[in-house]
Amino acid sequence: MASFEITPIGTVHNDRTDIQHTDNWGAVRSTIVVDERFGDACLQGLEDFSHVEVLFVFDRFEDAGDYREPRPYRGRQDLPPVGIFAGRGPRRPNRIGVTCCAIESVQGRSLTVLGLDAVTGTPVIDLKPTMTEFLPANVKQPHWVSEVMAQYFQP
Repeated sequence: MASFEITPIGTVHNDRTDIQHTDNWGAVRSTIVVDERFGDACLQGLEDFSHVEVLFVFDRFEDAGDYREPRPYRGRQDLPPVGIFAGRGPRRPNRIGVTCCAIESVQGRSLTVLGLDAVTGTPVIDLKPTMTEFLPANVKQPHWVSEVMAQYFQP
């Protein structure tokens, strides 16, 4: 397969620095500062949306290497093993994260959001407004996921 290079479009700024602290992201306020090469009007119109999808890179995690064998979710032996593409964790082949965040404010090249699960300094690779037409209906997931993730977006 061909490889390609991605250049970040901006950077996350917030109070979270510990990549091992994986829960309680709901009240985290982050400001994404978009690179000046996009100009001061690059976010114009985004303020009319309630949410934005933030694509970012888990840049502080090492490549996990061999992804062929299913592993227990979050490393917990009490959970079933899942393949690499059946989880949302940071140890992924391309270390790309994506989170749908509530928009708090848009000012020039600065976008402030709530609930972004990325630590300060994280490179952002894209922003996409959340549109109803792109949201799935009738989402299904294993029962244990709701139990494990119950604290993830709690304040």
